[in-house]
Amino acid sequence: MDHCGTLFLCLCLLTLQNATAETWKELLSYMENMQVSRARSPFFYLRQLHQLEQMLLNTSFPGYNLTLQTPTIQSLAFKLSCNFSGLSLSSATLKRVPQARGQHAQGQYAWGQHAMQFPAELTQDACKTRPGELRLICIYFSNAHFFKDENNSSLLNNYVLGAQLSHGHVNNLRDPVNISFWHNQSLEGYTLSCVFWKEGARKQPWGGWSPEGCRTEQPSHSQVLCRCNHLTYFAVLMQFSPALVPAELLAPLTYISLVGCSISIVASLITVLLHFHSRKKSDSLARIHMNLHASVLLLNITFLLSPAFAMSPVPQSACTALAAALHYALLSCLTWMAIEGFNLYLLLGRVYNIYIRRYVLKLGVLGWGVPALLVLLCLSVKSSVYGPHTIPVFNSWENGTGFQNMSMCWVRSPVVHSVLVMGYGGLTSLFNLVVLAWALWTLRRLRVRADAPNARACHDTVTVLGLTVLLGTTWALAFFSFGIFLLPQLFLFTILNSLYGFFLFLWFCSQRCRSEAEAKAQHLWVAMTSLPSMRRSISNKSRFEALA
Repeated sequence: MDHCGTLFLCLCLLTLQNATAETWKELLSYMENMQVSRARSPFFYLRQLHQLEQMLLNTSFPGYNLTLQTPTIQSLAFKLSCNFSGLSLSSATLKRVPQARGQHAQGQYAWGQHAMQFPAELTQDACKTRPGELRLICIYFSNAHFFKDENNSSLLNNYVLGAQLSHGHVNNLRDPVNISFWHNQSLEGYTLSCVFWKEGARKQPWGGWSPEGCRTEQPSHSQVLCRCNHLTYFAVLMQFSPALVPAELLAPLTYISLVGCSISIVASLITVLLHFHSRKKSDSLARIHMNLHASVLLLNITFLLSPAFAMSPVPQSACTALAAALHYALLSCLTWMAIEGFNLYLLLGRVYNIYIRRYVLKLGVLGWGVPALLVLLCLSVKSSVYGPHTIPVFNSWENGTGFQNMSMCWVRSPVVHSVLVMGYGGLTSLFNLVVLAWALWTLRRLRVRADAPNARACHDTVTVLGLTVLLGTTWALAFFSFGIFLLPQLFLFTILNSLYGFFLFLWFCSQRCRSEAEAKAQHLWVAMTSLPSMRRSISNKSRFEALA
């Protein structure tokens, strides 16, 4: 009986091994059919992909892991337990693992270097609902024809690395999954961004590439590191971007921004404190200036904090909140610049005083309320419009070219950036440039009427510079970031606009000095305005010089 039992057990083991071998052959055959299939519909590729996933999740294999490989598809399956402590996979270690290969393969496959690192947190949620043995599958593609979107996007090395855990989806990981891609390509003129394949998009029901939940880093010129908080199929998207910042200029531009914004923060704080410390009752003009100072102060503070909040230890929700605050500060600053232009028009274009009930309160609702409404609208439609934004920096290396991506918390949606950053700023700059040109024409007309066109040339020059700063016309330099204008525009825009708060402080100081000088000479102005023939001309002129 013992011999019969042993013989029966051996027969069972052989049958099981044969069945397992047949399953592996079936999987390999399916993978080979996938790589040669050419379907017209992307939904067919999607069904093939899901079928392969189910076959890997349901197949049985002895030991800890299973590796199957064809020339363009590599499939791996791992048995995991609830005491999972993490897993690191790389193309170098996978070559040393025993693999089952397709019958049409010869020798080693031409796979480039790649790696995936899974945190211990990966299995926590699944073990809470269904404790027991789990299975992790990884599917790697060296051909991207299974993941074609409507833009026919280009992928780095044409690699797509995917992973899936049995018993549910994995999302919102605190410790991200790290996916590394190595390359030896020249990437001049391209922006690199980590993306994942998102199924069920509104424009593309079969799927499309999305950067949500992923951060892009480049530790070296030949490596791209993606940190993502979920499991799916990942790749590095290559987008053509002709206007790139040379890496050699990154350090000086960063230093200029840091110093300029810090000076502006101190200057704006001093201005606001001096205004509230003054015992004189402020008029509407001074209160409008203070609101502009407050918006510039908020803009500089959020801008300086933005790169630090885009780093990996900071939660993405904090980066999203700061990006929304930075966008709100920029919109508020642009709105108060437009309000300054509108108020200048009322002062110069109206001969007689016009009383508007609760004028400053209404302007405050416009200057602070409208930007808040626009930002809240963006957040309600899609919160992912804000978050870590990658700024590509071109770098020349000894062995070719590369990128040193810089991240900050900012607007991620191209549509929102085009409409509510460039469009909003463009309309504001255009309006204020028109007001500035009209104000200069009015100044010249008043000088000619006074028969002293050259008597106060120096004063008029200072006035023009002051109005240029007050109306924020230097922000129009943002629209010259192309071609031969790129490098001069970068430095001019960075210097002038990082010191914008300091320039407003100088304007505030000149206003205080002028008001003190006018207080001493008030009796002279009273004498001049007593002449009926000069009353109307001096009225217009005094309105203009009240701003100067």
